[in-house]
Amino acid sequence: MIVGEAPGFNEDRQGEPFVGAAGKLLDTLLARIGLGRADVYITNVLKCRPPQNRDPMPNEVESCSPYLARQLSMIKPKVVLVLGRHALERLLPGQGSISRIHGSLVRRGDVAYVPLYHPAAALHNGALVADLEYDFDRVKAYLDKLLAPPPPQAPLPDPPPGRGREESEAEQLNLL
Repeated sequence: MIVGEAPGFNEDRQGEPFVGAAGKLLDTLLARIGLGRADVYITNVLKCRPPQNRDPMPNEVESCSPYLARQLSMIKPKVVLVLGRHALERLLPGQGSISRIHGSLVRRGDVAYVPLYHPAAALHNGALVADLEYDFDRVKAYLDKLLAPPPPQAPLPDPPPGRGREESEAEQLNLL
């Protein structure tokens, strides 16, 4: 699951998250680790664009919180990519700034959260693109580890030769 901040102009018009330039960068980053949009659920903290694309107000974030909580409970993600500082403040309050913890893995219950720079921030500050690429490589390693199937269990040993299961069970009962 991927959680961004709020819809931009294109997203608000089309009703889909990450369809503008930031979405194209997100698609590239997902492809880098072998994923596409069909493999992830993408949403935002805010469900509509703030006026003049300003930072969300606390009451706006609070108004949208039940929707995000419901999405999380329905999707039941094992891993959530947290894009940008507003999503970080909402999903992992008190963890610190995005510049300090980006790319790290934060466990909360059964969910692993990975804070990342927002792709739009990388478009405004080209130096962050390399950080995002490196962090997505780390996301791939996290996913490989977290989503790996459990190792197969060792088979039960066969009963000693010449003894059937019933005889082994009878012997076990006699020992008690």
